[in-house]
Amino acid sequence: MAPDEALARVRDLADDLVRRRSVRDFASTPVPEGVLDEAIRAAASAPSGAHVQPWRFVLVEDPAVRRRLREAAETEEREFYERRASEEWLDALGPLGTDATKPFLTDAPALIVVFEVHQGPSSPRPYYVKESVGIAVGLLLAALHRAGLSTLTHTPSPMKFLNEILGRPAEERGFLVVPVGYPAPDATVPDLERKPLDEVRVRIVEQ
Repeated sequence: MAPDEALARVRDLADDLVRRRSVRDFASTPVPEGVLDEAIRAAASAPSGAHVQPWRFVLVEDPAVRRRLREAAETEEREFYERRASEEWLDALGPLGTDATKPFLTDAPALIVVFEVHQGPSSPRPYYVKESVGIAVGLLLAALHRAGLSTLTHTPSPMKFLNEILGRPAEERGFLVVPVGYPAPDATVPDLERKPLDEVRVRIVEQ
């Protein structure tokens, strides 16, 4: 690839990704057929420790199942906001306007529940699990954004209810839940500023 083309392509991708924002208010508009499968296929192309590929993506479109997930998640979230979270943590969350109510789990037309896959009867021992799954989720979010979709990374804790409701084996451990769809007409996002390149990049060159 010619240098000019390489720069233009990576700049185009960066310009697109810096416009991505987490969305908490979703429309019920369905996602076009095949888009979520292709986004998951992109995520599953991620590198992984020893190429074990220790991830599972559970696509949940059934409204009744999403309702059960929301009820269980809000139970954990109420415990978090009322008892487990420190004042410092709550202060940090304040500008985002989050609380124990999670309507996006039922408003979004689909959820992608991401699991880490650990050693089990049908799965080998994985290596660098969180690093591997984290890279895959990054690719997933980028692919969904490129498709014009909005997402949110939701991390209820603890997550054992995900296995129970979705019928997943014990060797799979919840990593996060990604509501995906189109933003509601009245959706808003925080006015966030990302750190500039010079603040996050350290360049070491030959002297």
